[in-house]
Amino acid sequence: MAKNLLIVESPAKAKTINKYLGKDFQVLASYGHVRDLRPKEGAVDPDNNFAMAYEVIDRNEKHVDAIAKAAKLADDIYLATDLDREGEAISWHISEILKERGLTKGKTLHRVVFSEITPKAIKAAVASPRQLSLDMVDAQQARRALDYLVGFNLSPVLWRKVQRGLSAGRVQSPALRMIVEREEEIEAFVAREYWTIEAALRHPEGDFSARLTKLNGKKFEQFDLTNEHDALAARHALKQAAHGHLTVSEVGSKERKRRPAPPFTTSTLQQEAARKLGFSTSRTMKIAQGLYEGVSIGTEGNVGLITYMRTDSVALSEDAVGELRQLITRDFGAKALPDHAQVYKSKSKNAQEAHEAIRPTSAMRTPREVASYLNDEQRKLYELVWKRTVACQMTHATLNTVSVEFAVPHVAGGDASFRSTGTTVIDPGFLAVYEEGRDQKTAEDDDEGRRLPKLDVGEKVALQDISADQHFTEPPPRYSEASLVKTLEEHGIGRPSTYASIIQVLLNREYVFLDSRRFKPTDVGRAVSKFLTAHFTRYVDYDFTAKLEDELDAVSRGEEAWVPLMERFWQPFKQQVDEKTESVDRSEATGARELGTDPKSGKPVSVRLGRYGPYAQIGDKDTDEKLQFASLRPGQSMHTITLEESLELFKLPRKLGQAENGDEVSVGVGRFGPFVKQGNTYASLKPEDDPYTIELPRALQIVQEKLEMLANRIIKDFGNGVQVLNGRYGAYITDGEKNARIPKDQEPKDLTEAQCAELLAAAPVKKGRGAFKKTAAKKAAAKKEPAAKKAAAKTATKKTAVKKAATKKTAAKKTAAKKATAKTATKKAATKKKTTAGA
Repeated sequence: MAKNLLIVESPAKAKTINKYLGKDFQVLASYGHVRDLRPKEGAVDPDNNFAMAYEVIDRNEKHVDAIAKAAKLADDIYLATDLDREGEAISWHISEILKERGLTKGKTLHRVVFSEITPKAIKAAVASPRQLSLDMVDAQQARRALDYLVGFNLSPVLWRKVQRGLSAGRVQSPALRMIVEREEEIEAFVAREYWTIEAALRHPEGDFSARLTKLNGKKFEQFDLTNEHDALAARHALKQAAHGHLTVSEVGSKERKRRPAPPFTTSTLQQEAARKLGFSTSRTMKIAQGLYEGVSIGTEGNVGLITYMRTDSVALSEDAVGELRQLITRDFGAKALPDHAQVYKSKSKNAQEAHEAIRPTSAMRTPREVASYLNDEQRKLYELVWKRTVACQMTHATLNTVSVEFAVPHVAGGDASFRSTGTTVIDPGFLAVYEEGRDQKTAEDDDEGRRLPKLDVGEKVALQDISADQHFTEPPPRYSEASLVKTLEEHGIGRPSTYASIIQVLLNREYVFLDSRRFKPTDVGRAVSKFLTAHFTRYVDYDFTAKLEDELDAVSRGEEAWVPLMERFWQPFKQQVDEKTESVDRSEATGARELGTDPKSGKPVSVRLGRYGPYAQIGDKDTDEKLQFASLRPGQSMHTITLEESLELFKLPRKLGQAENGDEVSVGVGRFGPFVKQGNTYASLKPEDDPYTIELPRALQIVQEKLEMLANRIIKDFGNGVQVLNGRYGAYITDGEKNARIPKDQEPKDLTEAQCAELLAAAPVKKGRGAFKKTAAKKAAAKKEPAAKKAAAKTATKKTAVKKAATKKTAAKKTAAKKATAKTATKKAATKKKTTAGA
């Protein structure tokens, strides 16, 4: 039996490490977190120093039991979970579980950390263990407690004031605010017209263009020409003054150097993978995790290809730099190698420089060498990391920018001039390997790579034409995943391990959605953000959230205690929750808007947020007995819809005419979307059909398709409840209570009633998932129960029978009470339906 037990987080990592440590070590995986707060109110107790009630996570119970069993037999236990705060907390939870079970007496618990999974790094970590960092654990506990208290106290306020099932989070709420505020900027944006003027020039060495930079004796600004009349007048005056050519008045040349970008941190990897590869943040992290934990590389077996992927450091180890410099000399020549290693410093004040940037574990393992062992996504991400890391230790790129001025004297209104620029690469340096992507192109990017012909002062260049082009200013772009992560990082919101989860939570809760890979808030997301911004301003404030992150970092460094931090947060937060629960009006909280008056009825028209999403309403619930409701169409927002657009919604249901049999045909929108109705038959519209424009022939076609589908569903009907039906997964037999499979060699239409009865008799009774689980649990318990305990079980059964008899009366009372409550609820629902139908 192995003397030492080493515990990591994932089975893939365990598999890779296992081969490095030999027979004296057993390597087991915790499969991520082993304990979490009880998912009930009171799991964090503010009145008792924020004591936290943990329990083992159900899905990981078997893995915890396996670790406990191995720990019992081991001499030494090595906790080798990830090197960040979260990893430290997992190690602490494992140690606490083992202590509670009495499995650590007389044994040493070692904490080992490594940023890469290589034989050298693993052996070095095991040879130099340390104690658990309780400061890091406290920081993680504080973070978890804060998230729990915010969620459990703020979410019920949202349920009451906005919509049931909503939730608020300490970090994702400021991120949601960013997306909503950007949407409001876009909606409030008013485009401005402006015109640019450009000269097309002809030269024997190649045609090129020049932009107008001076007009009427002064610098030409963006809004100097704001209408067609002025722009065409300026163009005409310039053409007349030029006389078919422009004369070179000045030639300038400027050499500049561009430094390579630093190696990847978590956020820059996520940004670049989004820009260049189109990966989502969560996808990037999943692929990077696999590359870090190990990939099977032929005869080498499992090999960790990159260093730890959750880091805000841009530092590289001396060994890594030495290897990179060797590779650069070998593959790109001595000229590509700077005299000294490039050193990068993190901008973040909380960056842990002891950690490393994301880099290949060995630069000598080139993308080409490992490509055949990786899937397409792994190959792309590994190549991105490898190129960025190699480039960061190469020489700078030398660029030459040539700028040529063309003066146009004697223009009506004053002198004018055009300018043309071109940038050429003199020495590519690191650009031979890698160039950082950008979210938006600049004028400088357009000039890059453009070569101008050799021109001298006084030289005349033939003028082909002068064009005037109309433009309009554009609103700020919506956030992409890359730009959102960048902005969160700039504001100090979140940390490397949280960016992907912040975005995923916003998408999962349907507070935002991706439109052309850009974030757009839903009406629910806007309502949540507006409510929190108006009533819990402090807790969605960017500076407050960043300051709290800084304080948590201070706790992890041992500079601050976590309980006082929690107290400073909790007292004002709880007071505000209690106050807003009582004082805020629901209509105001959901962002309800009054649009105007219905010209037919004279009643007010408003848009509101209901249980099933945004809807329009005609009438006032306080003064009108009967209200009219209509759901908003896909793509419409309650924040931008106009009165005219909302009134269009009330044109449904529409009567389209009659079918041949006299049935009325109409179209409407229900809870499950738009539908057409003929008599008692309902059929959903196809995605391409619009309920507001669909005509009778198309509606009849949709109904006919539905009727044919229903007719074809019944293969055989024996008239006694037994049917042979076409189902989603093929033909089957049913009697309403049981479903039976049809043997493969049997033709469904040839089945007799007797054969169906036989197959149904052998089929299992349909059960819910819960019933199946209970049965499975009983069977498992029965298998485990030893024969010696059966007598005790009989005694327990008798006791249970007595208890059942004693509680039967109470149960009967409860049932009666429930029925009475149900009747009351039904009455309330019927009353409520009058005012909330359609919401």
